Amino acid sequence: MGRRTWAALAVSAAFLTLYAYRVAEEARETASALAAAELVLARAQHLSQIDGLAAAAAHELGTPLATIALVVREMSAHAPPVEGFAEDLQLLEQSVDQSRTILSKLSSPAGFMGEPMDLSSPVELVETAAASHRLLGVTIAVEAEGDGPPPRCARNPGVLYGLGNLIENAVGFAEKAVVIRATWNASTVRIVIADDGRGFPPGILARVGEPYISQRDRAHRNEGAGGGLGLGLFIARSLLERSGATLKLANAEPPGRGAVATVQWPRSAYERGRRGGD
Repeated sequence: MGRRTWAALAVSAAFLTLYAYRVAEEARETASALAAAELVLARAQHLSQIDGLAAAAAHELGTPLATIALVVREMSAHAPPVEGFAEDLQLLEQSVDQSRTILSKLSSPAGFMGEPMDLSSPVELVETAAASHRLLGVTIAVEAEGDGPPPRCARNPGVLYGLGNLIENAVGFAEKAVVIRATWNASTVRIVIADDGRGFPPGILARVGEPYISQRDRAHRNEGAGGGLGLGLFIARSLLERSGATLKLANAEPPGRGAVATVQWPRSAYERGRRGGD
C-alpha cells in the first residue's frame, strides 16, 4: 500500500475512535440524566408518601390527645384552690386544642393549604429556605421590593427544596456574604440569589445544572461544597420548573463578582397554589 492509503487508514481509524468515544460519552451523559430524572420522580413519590404518613400519624394521635383533653377538663372541674394551678390547666387545655387543630389539618391537606396563615410571601419563602444556612459563617441578607402588597403562594416543599439548594450552594461558595433579593410586580415574581465568591468557570457555565456537572470550582476553599451543583441542582431546577418558575444561572456583571441565580415565576403561577391549583 502507498503512503496515501496508510494515511487514509490512519485518519479513518482516528475518526472512528473519536466518534466511538463521543457516542460512549453521550450515552453515559444520557444515562446520568435518566437516573437523575428517576431520582426526581422518586423524590416526588416520597413527598406524597410523607403526606400519607402525616395523615396516618394525625389519625393515630387523635385518640390519646382526646384522652388528654378529657382528663384536663376533669382536672379543671375539680381544681384545688392553689394559686396558678387553674391558669396552668387552662394553658394545657389550650395547647391540647391547638395540637388537635394541627392534627386535623394534617389529616386534611386540602383544607390545610387554603388558610391565609399557610400562605407565603416571597420574603417568607426565602426566610424559610435560608433558615438552616444562617449558622455557617456567611452573612445572608434578604431584601425585598415590590409594587403593592406581596403575592402569596401555598407552601410547597419542592419550591423550598429548590430555593434551599440554591442558597446552600451560594453559601458554600461565598467568601463573606450572600444577598437574596425578592421583587414582584403585577406580572412577575423574582428571587435573585447572589454570592461574593469566584463565580462559575466559563468552561462549565453553559452546562451548569446538568446532572453530571459535579462541582463549580474545584479550586475553591470549600471544595466539598460544590457537590450540589450536579444532581442536587438538577433536581432543584426540576422542582422549581414544575412550580412554573424558570431558573437562570450566571456570573455577576463586572465590576461585581460571584454567581447569580435568578428564579422567576409569572405572578399567576406563583399564586396558583392558593387557589387550589398544582
